Parts: sequence; structure tokens; C-alpha cells
Amino acid sequence: MNNRTAAIIPARFASTRFPGKVLAELGGKPMIQWVYEKAAASIADTVLIAADDERVVRAVKAFGGRAVMTAPDHPSGTDRICEAAAKLDCGIIINIQGDEPLIPVEVINGLITLMREKTEIPMATVAVPAERAILADPNKVKVVLDRAGFALYFSRSVIPFLRSGGGVDTPALLHWGIYAYRKATLEKFVTLPEGRLEVCEKLEQLRALENGIRIYVMQSTLESVGVDTPEDLRRAEMKLRERGSTKKI
Repeated sequence: MNNRTAAIIPARFASTRFPGKVLAELGGKPMIQWVYEKAAASIADTVLIAADDERVVRAVKAFGGRAVMTAPDHPSGTDRICEAAAKLDCGIIINIQGDEPLIPVEVINGLITLMREKTEIPMATVAVPAERAILADPNKVKVVLDRAGFALYFSRSVIPFLRSGGGVDTPALLHWGIYAYRKATLEKFVTLPEGRLEVCEKLEQLRALENGIRIYVMQSTLESVGVDTPEDLRRAEMKLRERGSTKKI
């Protein structure tokens, strides 16, 4: 089995909520550079940015990164990374979002190691423990697992629902949008039609579950800050300053 791993970062310039966010300055450099450097510090064999705009490609080349232009009309980042991966010699693909500048290298390495060692896993992702106070936020995606660690369901709703008298020790898990795929699984996934649950929740990973593709969920206690808005960018800046890590990984 081909265990060569490509970490691919889909970088869409035309973000609806925060246009140009991948090039927004964070700690003295563009946000996408933070993500690239995290991926480059991992055990991935190849790191590549899949861009939809020449401005992103130029910025990546300016800091010494590797980027390719992909079709501007892809419906999702998953389709974008599939195009970018087509010509790469790899069997495992890690999809790292371009708006996760604080993604821990340990999480990337953990997913890669998992996929290399557990060859029966077609697709994997990450979840972290969540405070129940934030579970009502529909922007926070939750996941519940089976006993083997595979996802049963992802939802924007509160899952599991804690009914009066229910087990308070049942963990609540917050999903992180980082994925690992077998190359063949990714190629199959992008050919599948949108699923009914996917359309309902606006969660692409439900397409996999609806079509029988199992998703293993690696649990972590580490922390990241996804950047969807200018306010999130300020939060990420504060985290960097707390860590004393501006202008470095």
C-alpha cells in the first residue's frame, strides 16, 4: 500500500464571510503561511496549497511555499484538493483547512500515523472535548461515535442530547475540520451526489456516512482557532501573543 502522504491546503480567496482571509495578516505574515508551515513541520512527504486565485499563488511563492492553481468553480475544498492530488504520488491525503493557522503539528502527525498503521480506515478526522455550554451554537459541529471510534453522526444540533436523568458522563465532542483520506476514497467521494442529510445540515462529511464510507475519529485534547471572521482573526492573534509565537511556528 502506498503510504506516501500529501498534506494539501485548499485556499479559497473568495470567502463569503471574510473575503481574502487566507492572505489576512496574522502575526506579521499571511494566515496561509502559518498553515503551510505547520504542515511542513509535520511528517507529510509533500505539502501543497490548492488555490483558486493567482494572488494566493503569488503570496505562497513569495514565502517559499508550493502552490498550484485549481479550477475556480469547485463546489468545495474537497473537490479542490482532489484535483490537486491527481498528479501526486501519494496514497494518503490530509486536508488541512487554510483558515486553521494554529492547527497543532501533533494532530497532523497523529492522523498521518493513524492512516499509515491502520490500513483498514478509509477516512479519518479529529474531535476534541467540548463544554456543554457551547453545544447549542450551530456553527460548532458535534460528533458522536460508536464503540470502535467511528463516527455515527455529525450535527449542528446538540448531540448527544442530555435528557433529564441521562448519563452526565457521556462526553460531548466538537469536530475539527481536518480530514485524512485514502486517495481512492477521496476520488470516490467527489463523484457521489449530495446526500439528503448533507443538504439538511450543510455538512459535507455526512455524504460519506450516507454512502457507507466509515470515518474514524481521532480524539485530541489540543487546541486550535479556526478563522471564519475578522473577530476570529483577532482571537488567533491573541493566542499567538500568549504563546509568544508571532513570526514563527
